[in-house]
Amino acid sequence: MTQPTAYGDGVAVVVVTYFPGETLEPFLQTLEKASTRDVRVVLADNASTDGAPEKAAAAHDNVHLLSIGENLGYGSAANRGVAELGPEYGWVVVVNPDLEWGPGSLDTLLEAAERWPRGGAFGPLIREPDGTVYPSARLLPELGRGIGHAVFGKIWPGNPWTRAYRQERGEPVERLSGWLSGSCQLLRREAFDSVDGFDSRYFMYFEDVDLGDRLARAGWQNVYAPSAEVMHIGGKATSRAPAKMLAAHHVSAYRYLSDRHRGLLWKPVLAVIKLGLKARLKLETR
Repeated sequence: MTQPTAYGDGVAVVVVTYFPGETLEPFLQTLEKASTRDVRVVLADNASTDGAPEKAAAAHDNVHLLSIGENLGYGSAANRGVAELGPEYGWVVVVNPDLEWGPGSLDTLLEAAERWPRGGAFGPLIREPDGTVYPSARLLPELGRGIGHAVFGKIWPGNPWTRAYRQERGEPVERLSGWLSGSCQLLRREAFDSVDGFDSRYFMYFEDVDLGDRLARAGWQNVYAPSAEVMHIGGKATSRAPAKMLAAHHVSAYRYLSDRHRGLLWKPVLAVIKLGLKARLKLETR
């Protein structure tokens, strides 16, 4: 039986890049003020040609560029980036480049991790550029709640299924969550290893939902730590091919649900869900 790797207390940041452009430098500059520790940065690059990852690696001594050579999607690129790290790094942040760190925010996340010894993933409070708090710590999309959110989320934002799923009630407090936004989460590497990282079948979207679910099934906790704060611009990479990304979202949603509802009895339900997702995709791409 293979013994689990004994990891050190080092901290690394794996940034999945795909044409990050002008967002990457502010990300790295604010990261310098997010922690007093020496932080290793790996740019897991999905075949960008804008020159930004190369420029960042040349300008910062702690930044290593991993040129993947093709677009593997978010989770697979993150897995590649984590695999680049030595065993001295027991803490890994997987993050988007179109994000800016609040002062001391990474250290605050690490402090939260000390309070939750079974915590496998930790997510900060995420603000949008206008200051709005993004609902980044949510319940898992169980079948009924997921269908209600999918059907009514756009036309009736205040519906009970969406409100329950997004967990937006009251002031943000440190708590357990079903899953955390993949745009920024601190991962205990031991926990990440125990579930073999992100599922590479998810090209984009739902890889974070799936990871949160599998971590919980393996006995780990997903912890929302709003005392740490970041700002996420969002949509930088996906805006290059919005129709393709919207289609990927629906494919991933179906994969997540079908993985968790197997057997003959579920086939008719899944067939209806697939038709519903196709209809929703057509409406959203008109």
